[in-house]
Amino acid sequence: MAIFQQQLDSQSWYARKDSIYQCDEAAVVAAINQSKAGKALSLEHFKALISPAAEPYLEHMAALSQQLTQQRFGKTIQMFVPLYLSNMCSNICTYCGFSMENKIRRTTLDMDQVAKEAIAIKALGFDHILIVTGESERKVGLAYFEQAIKVLKQYFSHISMEVQPLTTDEYIQLRQWGVESILVYQETYHRGKYAKYHLKGRKADFDFRLATPERVGDAGITKVGIGCLLGLEDWRSDAYHVAMQLQFLERKYWKMKFSLSFPRLRPCEGGAEVNSPMSERQLVQLICAYRLFNNQVELSLSTRESAVFRDNMLSLGVTSMSAGSKTQPGGYASDDKSLEQFSIDDIRSPLAVATMIKSKGYEVIWKDWQLGL
Repeated sequence: MAIFQQQLDSQSWYARKDSIYQCDEAAVVAAINQSKAGKALSLEHFKALISPAAEPYLEHMAALSQQLTQQRFGKTIQMFVPLYLSNMCSNICTYCGFSMENKIRRTTLDMDQVAKEAIAIKALGFDHILIVTGESERKVGLAYFEQAIKVLKQYFSHISMEVQPLTTDEYIQLRQWGVESILVYQETYHRGKYAKYHLKGRKADFDFRLATPERVGDAGITKVGIGCLLGLEDWRSDAYHVAMQLQFLERKYWKMKFSLSFPRLRPCEGGAEVNSPMSERQLVQLICAYRLFNNQVELSLSTRESAVFRDNMLSLGVTSMSAGSKTQPGGYASDDKSLEQFSIDDIRSPLAVATMIKSKGYEVIWKDWQLGL
């Protein structure tokens, strides 16, 4: 059975990087014309659209991205919110505020606290939550997830999870308990540099993490979200590898739905070294490139980005947004910032974000599309 690792290892990361930077204006124009003609784009087309040569064509890409997004999703934006249950972690990752070596206060919510968080979030209007934890199987493993999901299902019709990678059997358990989507980010697809950033813990296992979306698909979970941490390494190269993995997964698990996110490094405890700075204009380029490459994939923009940027991106390809996010356990009921994983940028309330969305002629969807509007 084909696995993505085989495709990834068929060529070096640097060879793919060089091929992106070698794209010229003709390749960009060919990719844009292919999209205008309503034809599917190849990975070679995607390389051109994320290359430096495509930067002068951003307005053309944005117009096409807007058109394709509205054709597929209409003028709707789905709203969700992350619910952090624990900042316990057994990994040492050099860019993460939850890293085991950081001297922060650790906590895991008990079920009474989980219920209080659920009540506070429900009052904000959400019916779709994303469960987030640090990666600590001993403190926050399958038994804990079972309890938390049981509580949260009383309040929300859709639950997504972004936790440590699990086995296929464990994902089957999550599906049976009502989890409908899993998010997992490879951070960087550069195998050698990955080891530099992940010094200890299960997350240091590059291949186990890389194969996580396939285990999710094998378990029959409805949707998986993937992405990279923009800024760790050359963002164009990592973004290309995300597109590679997306294409692989769509062909192998053709009944599943897929989403992409675009987390850029944010300030956090212990600091974070940005090796490949990415401007807002370049982030627009990347989002539009993904939309031209794939008109079915859901594209999510978090509160890591500024309010002004998120407002402007609303019509250019994004299909879902978080709002009012707290990145610390218990953040919605108590708001203790000393526990947060990283600081957000867009600090507006969910109501303020929803009002902005409606003012631009878009409908706000408070739960996942697959459950019906």
